[in-house]
Amino acid sequence: MSELIVAVVSALVGAVLAAAIVYMALRRRAEATPESPGHPAEDVRLLMDVLRPGAILVGPHDEILLANGASETMGMVRRTRVAIPALLELIRESRQDGELSSVNLDLKRGRGKPTLQLAARVQPLSDGRVFVVADDRAQLLRAQESSRDFMTNATHELKTPVGAIALLAEATEGAADDPEAVTRFAGKIRAETQRLTDLVSQIIMLSRLQGESPLASAQRIEVAEFVSLALDRCRQLAESRKVSLTQSLRDGLYVLGDRDQLSTAVANLIMNAISYSDERARVVVSSRTVVEDEQRFVDVAVSDNGIGIAAEDQQRIFERFFRADHARSRETGGTGLGLSIVSEIAEGHDGSIHLWSKLGSGSTFTLRLPAAEPPDDDLEGE
Repeated sequence: MSELIVAVVSALVGAVLAAAIVYMALRRRAEATPESPGHPAEDVRLLMDVLRPGAILVGPHDEILLANGASETMGMVRRTRVAIPALLELIRESRQDGELSSVNLDLKRGRGKPTLQLAARVQPLSDGRVFVVADDRAQLLRAQESSRDFMTNATHELKTPVGAIALLAEATEGAADDPEAVTRFAGKIRAETQRLTDLVSQIIMLSRLQGESPLASAQRIEVAEFVSLALDRCRQLAESRKVSLTQSLRDGLYVLGDRDQLSTAVANLIMNAISYSDERARVVVSSRTVVEDEQRFVDVAVSDNGIGIAAEDQQRIFERFFRADHARSRETGGTGLGLSIVSEIAEGHDGSIHLWSKLGSGSTFTLRLPAAEPPDDDLEGE
């Protein structure tokens, strides 16, 4: 839901800002005299070029007076003319009635290219000129679709534990004279309640992750620190499943970000590895530095020798509510959101998450984050 809100607000702010900037520049151009300092026409051109939406200024004879790069990329202009017939028609109508107009346009392009989805606004100016600004609606439509899918899936997932609790409560009431049955049903109610609590908590976490940027208030964090916190959170689960946790962490590696989020990401990877490993398996957490495209990164890898993930499932493993093994997920209480949370945290830190897996041989999830310079006192100690 927050994705949709962000997309809508961004589109509205962009449109208002674009119209305001160009309007003020055009007004300055109209009021300028030969003695006025500067070159207003060039100012308008520069202002339009920095706008993210496509922007064009159309003359009284439908000729293109000014157009920014985005408008050309979107296919709004062709040489000195408006290239979209429906948009040209709207420009003429707006020029005639003198009112602001808007339209949504879905434009088919060449084979293999996605349909261009524009939201265009047309503002008539003086002397028959018309200013046009257009945003790509694709991001907004994807956000709407994602929001609908998420709500549908979340509703379905919530119904499962809620329905189970209702049935178990009814069964408990009917077994009032059987203490053993009451105890058994109470344990199942407790398990379903925990499943429901985990699911709601992770849905809330996903919503928060989409609404905030961890880099806006980032801190320099030592990798070994947040990985150690993650390991501590997972030890009880590892002991209950008789899985050994091993770490191979390099000292002196730092990243910029949010300690709690990064700890949660690594903990989710470790818990996923434990849940999909058999008893007496081993989970290893390691860290190292890598250089890619002349940029230094820190890799935090979580490896297991568990059941592995089928090739056809590996492309979907980070989707919300996706489970590669429904039976095991049900047994371990998995929500299908843990890995999607890892993906969101990685993206929020300008990082990425990678998977290597083979059925019967285990899996390795690698969280890659931009490396940060160590603090000055660490440098002095070297």
